[in-house]
Amino acid sequence: MRPVLAEPERRRLHSTFEALCRLESPTGHERPVADWLTAELRDMGLDVEEDEAGSTVGSDAGNVYARIPGRDDRSLMLCAHMDTVPLTAPVEPVLRNGGWENANEGILGADNKSAIAALVEAARRLTAAAQPPEVGVELVFTIAEETGLNGAKAFDASRLTSWFGYMFDHATPLGQIVVAAPTHMLLVADIHGRAAHAGICPEAGASAIVAAARAIAKQPHGRLDAGTTVNVGTIHGGTATNVVAEHCRTAIEVRAIDAARADEVVTTVIDHLQDGVDAAACDLSVTAEKLFTGYRVRPDDQLVEVARRALTEIGYEPELISSGGGSDANAFVAAGFPCINLPNGTEAAHEPTERVSVEALEGGLELVLALLDQVAAERPRERG
Repeated sequence: MRPVLAEPERRRLHSTFEALCRLESPTGHERPVADWLTAELRDMGLDVEEDEAGSTVGSDAGNVYARIPGRDDRSLMLCAHMDTVPLTAPVEPVLRNGGWENANEGILGADNKSAIAALVEAARRLTAAAQPPEVGVELVFTIAEETGLNGAKAFDASRLTSWFGYMFDHATPLGQIVVAAPTHMLLVADIHGRAAHAGICPEAGASAIVAAARAIAKQPHGRLDAGTTVNVGTIHGGTATNVVAEHCRTAIEVRAIDAARADEVVTTVIDHLQDGVDAAACDLSVTAEKLFTGYRVRPDDQLVEVARRALTEIGYEPELISSGGGSDANAFVAAGFPCINLPNGTEAAHEPTERVSVEALEGGLELVLALLDQVAAERPRERG
């Protein structure tokens, strides 16, 4: 049976979402949201803990954790992140044309505050009930997600006792289930040439910028196949127009659902960099960093089937998808905790036109409640 949101519950959900959006929290400055969450959850009678992750990832707050005990030892982990991408304008939430938007030319913060609002209001319903829920809930609110899932990486996943968990951080319509997400590699290439006067003796120099241009021209770029992308994101170099550039740096990302494919493409990128640099008589140094590890979950996995039934219960047609974007789910899976990412219905995330519809915001809360209903009907399975 579809969870029913009473009118006061709907109003409170929208009020909570609006309040959260007004708490500006770009990565590194999550303290206002962490404090607000701690106060709200403690008012519900929950014990709330904040870890020390902020000191290691450069944020002014840590990850926030709270547990709602259930009537038995089963529990479900639910997660959202507190940070947003950098703001380009003050956040002034307005409700118009059936959805929430920023009245100013900047992000709204629906990524990921629509999910936070849904989790808070689900917790409010559960803690206000006459008896504890059948299934317990572990709530995790992370920091520094936007810059590489750093808060989730620093969170001690071994403390989680739930069977599995859900992250609500994919900016697509409700109904989809992200069963595969990529490994993300970052390559930073430093190209070293020789400086010379560009007008008097350019032949004495070796341009690092020309070397970078030749290397980039040879690179695979964009979508290579259904699960693999490459992007040359930045290039910086040179000191003046009358100096042959002695140094140039370029940053390139590789994403692939298949980890072996990611390694293969990284090797190809480095080979092309080396060829371009050699042709320009320059030197190359490259660092490669894995920002996060990908995951792939079988369609018949228990946490996928639970999500399918929950979505069907609230009127959506479930659709299994692969994503080119990562989420905190990647970090939890890498730490050994089963987790997948679900959409939150946000539109135009990270853009000045970001919005979330009333239907999607309310659907997010309905989905959380439906997931809990479905887990209550489950029994644990052996994981293969």
